[in-house]
Amino acid sequence: MEFLGLVNYALFMAIFIAIYALLALGLNIQWGFAGLFNAGIAGFFAVGAYTSAVLTTESDPGRIGGFDLNFVIGWIGAMVAAALVAWPIGKICLRFRSDYLAIASIGIAEIIRLVIKSEPVLTNGARGISGIPRPMGDIGYTESQVAYLAIVLAVLIAAYFLVERQFNAPWGRMMRAIRDNESAAKAMGKDVEARRLEAFIFGAALMGLGGALFAHFNRSITPEAIDPMVATFLVWIMLILGGSGNNRGAILGAAVVWIIWSVSEIATDRLPPEYAIQAKYIRLFLIGLMLQLVLRFRPEGLLPEPLRGDLRADKRTSK
Repeated sequence: MEFLGLVNYALFMAIFIAIYALLALGLNIQWGFAGLFNAGIAGFFAVGAYTSAVLTTESDPGRIGGFDLNFVIGWIGAMVAAALVAWPIGKICLRFRSDYLAIASIGIAEIIRLVIKSEPVLTNGARGISGIPRPMGDIGYTESQVAYLAIVLAVLIAAYFLVERQFNAPWGRMMRAIRDNESAAKAMGKDVEARRLEAFIFGAALMGLGGALFAHFNRSITPEAIDPMVATFLVWIMLILGGSGNNRGAILGAAVVWIIWSVSEIATDRLPPEYAIQAKYIRLFLIGLMLQLVLRFRPEGLLPEPLRGDLRADKRTSK
């Protein structure tokens, strides 16, 4: 029985790593490719989660929606909704400098969270939406965990290969050129504003998909789940730790940070009740300490961004 509990917890942790890896990939498109400082990941995460919840749950007389559609349609709708929300935000906010963009995106994410919390007709308010169907959720608990992990991994692998292909395509090289020297890119005739908007929308769509995966895994979504600490800043730590500009680094950072986050929670829960609450802050300390060490001794991350010359050298070495 104890062994089965460990297996279920390992599956639980693997699913969350895959979901956060998807969020880190979306942020890598925005920051690693285009240099866009988006500090409002939680907003797009929430839009995707609630859109998929509304599309796939059964009808509820207390709120709008409840269309009882297939989860695939819900996930596609989550990506579309997050992209549609990102478009006007990007049109306005991408004109700002990186520090002002960060402030604006934090404010927009907070506006989205407050709207979700205060609109019971649309989102059921603070009570959230429950009864969200999980794919293969009608089988045994462990079997359902395994099946959902397989689905989430398939989505993550597909997203990774698509983003990696764009990274090595002319679009990816152009985005890195805009990121590194905007004036030179403009002088070469590149439409910097349009390309940045594309990167912002693509990244937001992946964040919306990550929110939908989270909602269907938990089978419910509430405003408390849209905590900027775990839905924004933890994703930033994952990307910085793994290596900004490297898709494999984004996935590695998600795995390392979430394992530390989860294992430290298990350790603090075993302490006496009078110490357990205070000890939970050790989790933040460990994550912060790791980030400081990486920034001090390896500022490019565990897996640095691969350059074109590095790729050619690797190919010659393998041959």
